[in-house]
Amino acid sequence: MKIAFVFPGQASQYPGMGKELCQQFPEASDVFKRADDALGFPLSRLCFEGPAEELNLTANTQPAVLTTSAACLEVIKSRGGPVPCAVAGHSLGEYTALVAAGSLLFEDAVRLVRKRGEYMQDAVPVGEGGMAAVMGISTELVVEACLKASVFGVIEAVNLNCPGQVVIAGDTAGLKAVEPLLKEAGARRVMPIPVSAPFHSSLMRPAGKRLAADLDRVTIADPRIPVVANVSADLVCTGPEVKELLIRQVFSPVRWEESILKLISLGVDTFVEVGPGRVLSGLIKKISRDVLILNIEDRASLEKILALTREVS
Repeated sequence: MKIAFVFPGQASQYPGMGKELCQQFPEASDVFKRADDALGFPLSRLCFEGPAEELNLTANTQPAVLTTSAACLEVIKSRGGPVPCAVAGHSLGEYTALVAAGSLLFEDAVRLVRKRGEYMQDAVPVGEGGMAAVMGISTELVVEACLKASVFGVIEAVNLNCPGQVVIAGDTAGLKAVEPLLKEAGARRVMPIPVSAPFHSSLMRPAGKRLAADLDRVTIADPRIPVVANVSADLVCTGPEVKELLIRQVFSPVRWEESILKLISLGVDTFVEVGPGRVLSGLIKKISRDVLILNIEDRASLEKILALTREVS
């Protein structure tokens, strides 16, 4: 069994996430305390109690999801859980993957994603851009429709998630222009995503520039275990390369399907989603039916993984 850990990004958050783990495992509670101290406000309370409207603000969501995932990771490690042979994360989840790989310190990562969320929101005023999930047609057809609609505004394919699911992002004019073209191309659904900015589109370049200055101020080590990066869908091996790809990731597509196929090509046959929700588990299931998919977000899911680990050891 070759196991990869994968870490979720935005859209996985929910009020109450991490609360049970913190009540039962001091390792998880310590991670949330470290996040509160690093940020200077009670992120833990926001994760445990909400309200959802505040938790869903990008600048809050990003450190909240990272912290919950990191808390799950510490519990797995402390309880003798499986050791991954490689890691990857979806969008902001890549920061958690880099923490798991020893490339970023947790406190640095949580401060970085807090800033990242602020910069991404500031790049495009609320109401002037957004994202939508396109279901039922190929990536190629989505890209073609975006190219045609780009004469009316900015519109790009930004999350290449799995067969039949691509997320697009752009300004309001681009989003309006592309929808009939996607329907004409055979899209089953074009579903607006409740986010406040067109993440991973070229409109995020100003955010990438601002983030670069913050990345200059932290130590980024060479990963100690293989990390597959969103931008390249390939292994990232050095600290300088990590930094460059994190800057580009802000305004570049997340090549998730290719990233999972890369891990499978390296021999991975088991994926563990570490953190809130099961969004990535659903995507991986659509990418390959030949792999085992597990998750860890509470005691029940932890016990299932520990039992499997004992079974195969």
